[in-house]
Amino acid sequence: MGDLMYRPRRLRRNQVIRDMVAETKIKRDGLIQGYFVTEGKGVRQEIESMPGIYRESPDMISKTIDEDFRLGIRRIMLFGIPEHKDAMASSALGADSVATRTVKMLKDTYGDDLFVTADVCLCAYTDSGHCGVIYNDMVDNDKTLPILADMALALAKAGCDCVGPSDMMDGRVGRIREILEANDYANTLIMAYTAKYASTYYGPFRDACHSAPGKGDRKGYQMDWHNRNEASRELALDIEEGADIVMVKPALAYLDIISDFRAQTDLPVAAYNVSGEYSMVKLMAREKIVDEKTMVLENLTAITRAGADIIITYHLRDMLKGGWIG
Repeated sequence: MGDLMYRPRRLRRNQVIRDMVAETKIKRDGLIQGYFVTEGKGVRQEIESMPGIYRESPDMISKTIDEDFRLGIRRIMLFGIPEHKDAMASSALGADSVATRTVKMLKDTYGDDLFVTADVCLCAYTDSGHCGVIYNDMVDNDKTLPILADMALALAKAGCDCVGPSDMMDGRVGRIREILEANDYANTLIMAYTAKYASTYYGPFRDACHSAPGKGDRKGYQMDWHNRNEASRELALDIEEGADIVMVKPALAYLDIISDFRAQTDLPVAAYNVSGEYSMVKLMAREKIVDEKTMVLENLTAITRAGADIIITYHLRDMLKGGWIG
């Protein structure tokens, strides 16, 4: 048999041994399922580019979430899709916005048994499709901040456990923290999209929310995917401004950034397993190029191994239905 004293393959001999010595395991309690809520009644439209994911009106999403709750989903993220869009994102504000109404409905039903976080961004609500308001043909950072803060406050008043500013405006975490504190919502979490890259992986999401920019792109405010050190500067700012959780988006192409965040902060690190990453798995599985379960588990394990404590993913329902995770 030779004179080898150490054989790493001994620890890989069968599945029981491999499971016993596995260094990284997906944390079920750290997984958040994403949902799209739209105006209307009786609406349930499958998103063509995201098989198995739907745009649903509040009455229908309540049924879906009830089924998912019984399945074991306890943590969700909402994305609102309004009927009306205008220059100032007015449909994002107040108690009547579709996202705010849905948050209130869910919290009235489930209370603290369901963790509800909601996206705070203007892209789905502006007629420009940009994440901020337009002045002089540019996204105006400082004029956008009070609108984002008002949106976050309305969600907090509805009972939202956590708000997720994804706009990438400078100073938005601090402005949201200030308005929450000033209105006695000090316990509302902020999960900041700290390093959100100007990625091609968002295509299906923009299809879902009808939120593609009508003119130009988002490279002037979302991060340049060539840059790594810049993410550390964003991290330092978000921590200073009062973020409770820091996020990297997308996940799979930015595992190095997740790892950097893990090394640089003891705050919880989230990663967003985005729509494009989800759709690629679904499309390859449909064409029988890959085994869906195996690829999903490999991807989420890689994100966890990089250092993510929390993963927002569209795969969670399938994982629980299929018994892919304990």
